[in-house]
Amino acid sequence: MVSIFAIVANSVTDGVVNGDNVLLLISSAVFTATTTCFVLDFVMVMVIYGSHRFKVNPDNVATPLAASIGDIVSNTVLAVTAQYMYEQIKISLWQPIVLICVYYSILPIWVYIVYKNKYTKKVLTTGWTPVISALFISGVGGIVLDQAVDRYRGYEVFQPIVNGIGGNLVCVQSSRLATHLHQTAIPGVLPEGTRLIEWPWKTLLFGTAAAKVARMLLVLAVVGQIIFMVVADFVYQGLVTIQLAFGLTYIICSVFQVMVLLYLAYILVHYMWKLKKDPDNAAIPYLTALGDLLGSVFLGLAFVILSLFGLEYGNNAQ
Repeated sequence: MVSIFAIVANSVTDGVVNGDNVLLLISSAVFTATTTCFVLDFVMVMVIYGSHRFKVNPDNVATPLAASIGDIVSNTVLAVTAQYMYEQIKISLWQPIVLICVYYSILPIWVYIVYKNKYTKKVLTTGWTPVISALFISGVGGIVLDQAVDRYRGYEVFQPIVNGIGGNLVCVQSSRLATHLHQTAIPGVLPEGTRLIEWPWKTLLFGTAAAKVARMLLVLAVVGQIIFMVVADFVYQGLVTIQLAFGLTYIICSVFQVMVLLYLAYILVHYMWKLKKDPDNAAIPYLTALGDLLGSVFLGLAFVILSLFGLEYGNNAQ
C-alpha cells in the first residue's frame, strides 16, 4: 500500500509512470514489510519476556526499541532488496513478478490462520483505519522531505534524528498512558478527574499524572537532540560546524515537535479509550506518522528561517 502511494505521488509530481520502477518498488516493499514484521515480532517477544523477567516496565523498553529497530531493519532490508531487484530487472522481469505472485497467492492462507486464532482474529476487522491513515500521513511527510532535500543542504542529515527521537518519545508516553488506563479504568470510561481535553501546560508541565513523564521526556529530547546534532554534524562535515543560530533554531523546532506530539498523545489516547478502542493499536500509528510529518515540516521551517537571515547550515564549513 505504501508503494502504491509512492507510485501515485511520484507519477503526479513527475508526470510519468515507469513500469519497471513499479515492479521494483512493489516487490521490494512487499518483501521488506514481511521480513521486517517477522524480525520485529521475534525481537518484541524476547524483549517483553526479558522485561518481565528482570522486572522492567516494557513500556519504557519495548515501544522505543521497536521503533528504532524497525527503522534500521526496514531500511537495511529495503536497500539490499531494492539493489538486488534493480540489477535483476536489467536482465529480466521474472524475479519481481514471481515474488509478487508468490506473496499474494499465500495471502489467503495467512488470513485463514489469523482468523482461526482467537488472539489475532480481531486484527482482521479492527486496526486498519489507523494504519492506513498513518501511511498517508507519513507519505505527506515523505513529500516534504523530497522537496526540502533538493533545496536545503544538510536537511537529510537532521531529519531522521528529529523524527526518530520525537517518535520514540511519544511512543513511550502513549504506551504509559494506555497502560495506566488499562489498570485504572474500564473501556469507554475515563478515570475519575480525567478530562479528554486539558490545557497544554497541564499535560506537559504540571497538573496531571502524565505531566511528570512528559517533563522527563522533554529533558531527554533536549539532551538527545544536542548530542545527536553534534554527532551528525561531525559525521557529515568531518568536523563540528554547528553555529549558535542553527543550534538554537534546531533545538527549538525539535522540542516544539515533541511538545505537540506529547499533547496530541494525551488527547488521542484518551479519545481512543473513550471509543472503547485499545490505544496501543489505535493511537500509536497516528502519533508516529504525525511525528514524521511534524518533524519534517518544523525542521523545514527552521531551514527556511535560517536561510532568510543568511545563516544556512554549513555555510561556515571550509
